[in-house]
Amino acid sequence: MNVCIIGSGHVGLVTGACLADLGNKVICMDDDKGKIKRLKEGVIPFYEPELEALVHRNVDGGRLSFTTSVEEGVRGAEVVFICVGTPQGPDGAADLSYVEAASKRIAEAMDGYKAIVDKSTVPVKTGSWVKKMVKLYNRQSHDFDVISNPEFLREGKAVYDFMHPDRIVIGVESERAAEIMLELYRPLEAPKIITNIETAELIKHASNAFLALKISYINAIANICEAVGADVTKVAEGMGYDRRIGRDFLDAGIGYGGYCLPKDVAAFIKIAEEVGYDFELLKAVEKINAHQVRQVIRKAKNLLWNLSGKTIGILGLAFKPNTDDIREAPSINIIRQLQQEGVRIKAYDPQAMENIRPIFPDIELCLDPYQVAEGSDGLIIVTEWDEFKNLDLPRVKELLNQPVIIDGRNIFEPAQMEKLGFMYQGVGR
Repeated sequence: MNVCIIGSGHVGLVTGACLADLGNKVICMDDDKGKIKRLKEGVIPFYEPELEALVHRNVDGGRLSFTTSVEEGVRGAEVVFICVGTPQGPDGAADLSYVEAASKRIAEAMDGYKAIVDKSTVPVKTGSWVKKMVKLYNRQSHDFDVISNPEFLREGKAVYDFMHPDRIVIGVESERAAEIMLELYRPLEAPKIITNIETAELIKHASNAFLALKISYINAIANICEAVGADVTKVAEGMGYDRRIGRDFLDAGIGYGGYCLPKDVAAFIKIAEEVGYDFELLKAVEKINAHQVRQVIRKAKNLLWNLSGKTIGILGLAFKPNTDDIREAPSINIIRQLQQEGVRIKAYDPQAMENIRPIFPDIELCLDPYQVAEGSDGLIIVTEWDEFKNLDLPRVKELLNQPVIIDGRNIFEPAQMEKLGFMYQGVGR
């Protein structure tokens, strides 16, 4: 099929490259001229494992191209994906202005029937608004369908997740639209859930909110474990063997971050509010998540006493491993709160340092973890990169002014760290 992707960010570029790899002819559009120029030169604008090779292979094969023109993308395409951002607004609701603008521009460029697929994370009922916008600006009255096809891509594993999905959700209003989407995804072996648009939109928010709930639940249990002397990793292991619960997303730590979960939880709370339901459960999820960052500062004070004038090293700036994304990353709040206490910050991340530099131009960005440790009064592990799991710990201890490590991701064993002579605190252990 001929496919157009509107928006070439994390979701759009991965979707476009993967669909091209499945044999479709794909054109990715974006208003950012610099981004499109870099993509045409073979430069990927963000870090995502496997994506660079995938893009190059499909560009070389003539299946993938890039443009800044909506008209060039839409004309000739059978399927048009909306993959634009839906950032959180001041009231917690999703800002749908980019979706609205994309809908209008698609409508104006239409030259025949189009299956218009909303892949952006949007509140329920967005599909009906997209339909209204396309009708309003579709001057030639071309036939079209609006489809909801939410993405479930984890940053750091996005290519794998697209090619090996747990499920493919397709919200449609016509048999024609369903058949087009089933044909597009035919090469992918996964359950394909055909439903109405509103249900498909709600599946996305319900899924992300539940994952956030699961993370905050185990973090609440971790706080109880610390108070009573239990080990949250064993609690999670015991829970995870129950097939009704499962082990995924039961890793206690300093909370969730990234572009999706914080934004989607806030948006779901707002969606519920607009239909008259006070989603107190998700409000508690947000409170627990914020509390986990405050716990890190408390532990630093417990181990180092006065923080003012101290130097603390931060290992990990991205919100999770295998990405350079710092949007809503816990590292940002941790650094800000430490700076308010008068702490000097040294930091290292394998991928995210260039992204953090504009936010914190005054922190010292180091070449590796050992440079971070040298002369620091303690380390805080914020992101569980494999590089940090394999540290030369005796060397780290020699470089630190005080052998203090706060392990926000529980990557080390407390008994082993104590044996090595560290003052060590994990989460819920």
